[in-house]
Amino acid sequence: MNEHLTRRIRKISAIILLLFGLIGLLVAFGAPWVGGDLTPGFGALQMLFLMIGLTCLTAAGFLLLNLLRPVGAPRSLQADVGARLAATGLVFAYVAGFADLLGIGTHPHANYPRPFMGWLQISGIVLGLCSIVLGMILYHTSRGNRPASSLQFLLDKEETEES
Repeated sequence: MNEHLTRRIRKISAIILLLFGLIGLLVAFGAPWVGGDLTPGFGALQMLFLMIGLTCLTAAGFLLLNLLRPVGAPRSLQADVGARLAATGLVFAYVAGFADLLGIGTHPHANYPRPFMGWLQISGIVLGLCSIVLGMILYHTSRGNRPASSLQFLLDKEETEES
């Protein structure tokens, strides 16, 4: 398969994932306005749609960032660290979002009829989002076809301090 067709398929896939992600977020946050919120609070299905939307948006973001890289550019360590950091942030957001269902949240007991979305879980999801964004920034700023990383100035500074 030629490179032009591969890039076109990736672009279409990224747009489809972007749309699914936005629909997931719309379903999660728009449920109270359309009567889909059957019980008070942020429910497990809303959290599921939020996490599916976040996953689709993260995958779409990396597909689009990959399209910005030059064709045939080698992957750098910085790009690999960025991808892994984003994946770790996604897992952290899932664990924080489903903490009560996993039994590690602040309200896992039977006297609560449904999961409780508290400030600790929201903080965990926000930390996961920050990790995803930082991973995308690291991935995007990796060297591409340049001979050195865009963060090379950090290594140059250490070498001048040692001299």
